[in-house]
Amino acid sequence: MPETDRRRLAAYTVLAAYDTNQAAVLLGEDGADRREYGDPALIVDQTLTHLLGETQKVVVHGSEDDETAREREAVLREWADAEHLWMRMQHAERRAVLLGDTVYLLAWSRTKGRPALKTIDPGFYFPALQDGAIDAEEYPERVHLAWETPADPATGRKGTLRRVTYELSPISEDGTGTRTYPWSTRPSSVTCYLTDAEWDLDQIDRSGDIDALSLSRARFRTNADGEILHRLDLQLDFIPIVHVPNTINGAEHFGQSSLLSSAQLLDDLAAADTDSQRASATTGSPIIGLSGARLPVDRKTGQPLPVQVEPGMVWPLGDSGQLTTVDTSTQLAELRAYVEALRDRLSVVTRLPGSVLGTVDPSQVPSGYAMEISFGPLDAMVRAMRLARAAKYPLLLKMVLRLYQLGGVLPAGEQPRATIDFGSYLPTDQSSVLDLVTRGVAAGVLSLETGVRMLVSAGFPIDDAAMEMERLRAVPAVQDAAHAQAA
Repeated sequence: MPETDRRRLAAYTVLAAYDTNQAAVLLGEDGADRREYGDPALIVDQTLTHLLGETQKVVVHGSEDDETAREREAVLREWADAEHLWMRMQHAERRAVLLGDTVYLLAWSRTKGRPALKTIDPGFYFPALQDGAIDAEEYPERVHLAWETPADPATGRKGTLRRVTYELSPISEDGTGTRTYPWSTRPSSVTCYLTDAEWDLDQIDRSGDIDALSLSRARFRTNADGEILHRLDLQLDFIPIVHVPNTINGAEHFGQSSLLSSAQLLDDLAAADTDSQRASATTGSPIIGLSGARLPVDRKTGQPLPVQVEPGMVWPLGDSGQLTTVDTSTQLAELRAYVEALRDRLSVVTRLPGSVLGTVDPSQVPSGYAMEISFGPLDAMVRAMRLARAAKYPLLLKMVLRLYQLGGVLPAGEQPRATIDFGSYLPTDQSSVLDLVTRGVAAGVLSLETGVRMLVSAGFPIDDAAMEMERLRAVPAVQDAAHAQAA
């Protein structure tokens, strides 16, 4: 692997160790008694919760008044339920928050009759980025998914390297061949080729590059139809892989972990927790010094036996005997205050307010306005993280619709734009929002569509905004008919 990929995989390993309370293992013997209490996992989980919001929903633009868009929305929502999209998104986005990236893979399933979705660990993702590319959003024309399988001495299986490659290339060798895809009226000269190969590790030149492995010693796998997966034409003009970075990193293709900015704080917090635990041990079981006491003696060796403090124990002391204890309660109090100071700093650096991390009791906040102000940094962070995903999930859903077209489920033609709408992540006063919408729509300063969207954002259980508006429009007609019948 190139040096940049080696560093990236090493970073994934370190971040995963923080998440599972195993960062002390990276210190070797120095971390044998290191205390880790799950602060990194709390940061990741709380960041993920606010990133995704209370609800996630597929929305197709124009579904309020366009029948085709409404049908596509129904198709995508049915697909999302069948492929457990929301569960897979939780899993994938947690990787993105923790490691900095996540990857989705799509493929048409003939047995299911729909696109199949998989989430890929970013440690298996190796894009062949163009040299000198300055645009982080530039889509690579070749992507490798690669991993090693260790040897198994019990079965005699050798260690292997498997590499699955998706590559956009001309349809014909001379570049003159074209094909018209169902989602476009313009002929295209490129298609996506799939190669699934495997090598024995002892036959690989490890000084080379994963992108330049020789295929002369490779074993090619086959699919369910018996086709050899060596430049298999997928009949697509795109690579069905969507890479989702956690943050916007300018010219960098990969994102940044939400833990990266707080790594030093997490180390200091673990060290402070360790010191606090040691101090609490000496406070609960203090060190005692005895002089002039008659201690029990081993009859065989004549040496004093070890003495331990137990309830009800009595030591006879001589005339000049003394008992002295070492009081470490003051140091323990200082250490606990230091831990709280670090937790406050952690809240600032991660932009997660104390009420989110559980260090502040919301009932003790002086006012709702003060609580709202405390969520300012969190709001900015979530908006930036959602912006990094703003183009990725519409791309994923566009690929889903195109695979449906390729499978013959949807007709040819351009498809409406679809996206995933993340719900509210901040506490909202639903009664205030409902009152605002009611008065705004009645006064004519808010449209019904805007009012319904505001209710959805506030967390009201509205599954289908278009159907909800139809129901609301039907209410005045029903009331007018009732009044006319009564008259």
